[in-house]
Amino acid sequence: MTMRGLRTAATVAAAVALVTGASAGMASAAGSGAAAADACQPGTLKVTTTDAGSSQAGMNHEGTYLQVTNTGDSTCAISGYPGLALEGAGHTALKTTAHHGDTYFAQDPGVHQVTLKPGKSAYADLVWTHAGPSSAQAKYLQVAPTGGNAHSVVAFDKAVDGAELSVTAWSAKLPSAS
Repeated sequence: MTMRGLRTAATVAAAVALVTGASAGMASAAGSGAAAADACQPGTLKVTTTDAGSSQAGMNHEGTYLQVTNTGDSTCAISGYPGLALEGAGHTALKTTAHHGDTYFAQDPGVHQVTLKPGKSAYADLVWTHAGPSSAQAKYLQVAPTGGNAHSVVAFDKAVDGAELSVTAWSAKLPSAS
């Protein structure tokens, strides 16, 4: 197997291991006969990080928001938690642990369906600590928006204690403390 093949295999294995259970299932739209939106397809989702105009830093914690935007032509739905995996220099996979639920800066909105019209976004709060001796130096972050194998890679030049991340479920608005 080539070096590229090994790196790809390691990256995929890390992503698969970390996103297991990341998607708590796609919830169907409940209610009064409204047609449920189809699940968002990975190729129609663009992931970025954003501070959304507010700083998330304090007590050795740092955070950012993950933003996933529907770049497709039709309305779709997303649900659950993003799958996450850190990568080091050269895109080497780092053994990453992702904790789902409340973060230091935001309450978890819980798993629920978020319907995304074309051009609209969903958000999750992503937090880590960076003060311990076991910090992993990440250069990139893999984000699997639907919890499957398909993922985006975003620049993420951060020291992350124990390669542990905390993340909320996707929400139509920015997750907050209240």
